[in-house]
Amino acid sequence: MTFDLIIHGGTLFTPGGEISADVGVKNGKITAIGKLDPGQAATAYDAKNLMVLPGLIDEQVHFREPGPTHKEDLESGTRGAVLGGIVAVFEMPNTDPPTTNAPAIADKIKRATGRCWSDFAFYVGASPENADELGTLERLPGCCGIKMFMGSSTGTLLVADDENVARVLRSGNRRVTVHSEDDFRLQERAALVSAGADVSMHPEWRDVETAVRSTQRLLALAHQHHRRVHVLHVTTAEEMALLAQHKDIATVEVLPQHLTLAAPECYQKLGTLAQMNPPIREARHRDALWAAINDGVVDCIGSDHAPHTLEEKAKPYPRSPSGLPGVQTTVPLMLNHVAEGRLTLARLVDLMNAGPARIFGIAGKGRMALGYDGDFTVVDLKAKRTITNDWIASRTGWTAFDGMKVTGWPKATIIRGNIVMRDDQLLGKAIGAPVHFQETL
Repeated sequence: MTFDLIIHGGTLFTPGGEISADVGVKNGKITAIGKLDPGQAATAYDAKNLMVLPGLIDEQVHFREPGPTHKEDLESGTRGAVLGGIVAVFEMPNTDPPTTNAPAIADKIKRATGRCWSDFAFYVGASPENADELGTLERLPGCCGIKMFMGSSTGTLLVADDENVARVLRSGNRRVTVHSEDDFRLQERAALVSAGADVSMHPEWRDVETAVRSTQRLLALAHQHHRRVHVLHVTTAEEMALLAQHKDIATVEVLPQHLTLAAPECYQKLGTLAQMNPPIREARHRDALWAAINDGVVDCIGSDHAPHTLEEKAKPYPRSPSGLPGVQTTVPLMLNHVAEGRLTLARLVDLMNAGPARIFGIAGKGRMALGYDGDFTVVDLKAKRTITNDWIASRTGWTAFDGMKVTGWPKATIIRGNIVMRDDQLLGKAIGAPVHFQETL
């Protein structure tokens, strides 16, 4: 056979736009784009009436392994990823124990091998204790970079003060990924959410000023120490205006949750199921996020998949944990936004494929072109489906979007020429491998 896989009869989304053509994969790489004979492949996939996108990437997930794996582990998390059309995930370091050294990264790679359905990479968590070693740690195989929490969230990782933030930024060269909330202001305002507070107070406690103050500090230090930063889950109009002035050094992520939901309605409807850090805010901020997408300020979309059980989420606020599942629902939600005219398909591909490749310097992924990995997310742009709890693979078994009707659905997830999901069914076995990066080749 000339090819291991040919996808034929569909519309390909290439760097030059949409074309009616076939694509062939051999030994995991794209080797031909054009008119191909399906009979020349060991496996042929008929994509008639479907759109073939370059494989979509989620650069922010929390899979809880090692640690509280009753919520999620690497196998169940990546199972949800491929069911949702995601070909690769970057997993966060706030596990138990946290991923802060070389043995912890090696342990995660060992756990992932043979169990992850998608390709994977892991962040090293920054701390005052390991700050001076980060330049070495960021170059480990399977590491996508450094993650720094400037505000306390789930887990124990925290770099709150300017002195230690500067130490992190001085150590190494790769882009530093940041949870940007000012921990000092969070502590000052903690009394707002003492026992008996309502979850609708969450965006009052973790208010706009908490986010803006942290991001201002981060940008000043990043410029001072000549270090690129990636600001995660930006939620405020004020931050977007600020970040638009610092695109030389800062890239920006937003989440489907913040693009789809708004306060106070989300807390009235969902209660603590809508509780996350940073919080879902009122509609003016959601509108500003969409404007920043359309203005090109936003570089990527991640899910911030952060699962907790329904029993845990049912605890009285503020003892209820922050975070919600999302790796499986991101693609349907964003395709629905495309269907409703909020963004173009080209912009979605940029945000979930080319964007992560640019930000992190991914080697061999990030476009549908000869020589790149044979990664594809095949979607039906016209499919009308309903997101339901019973579709969710996460061990938590729920989604904040249960019952939501959407237009657009992932039909197949193909990783290095292997069809791992087709028509909501897993195929074959878990073949996930570490993602490679240009700065560590």
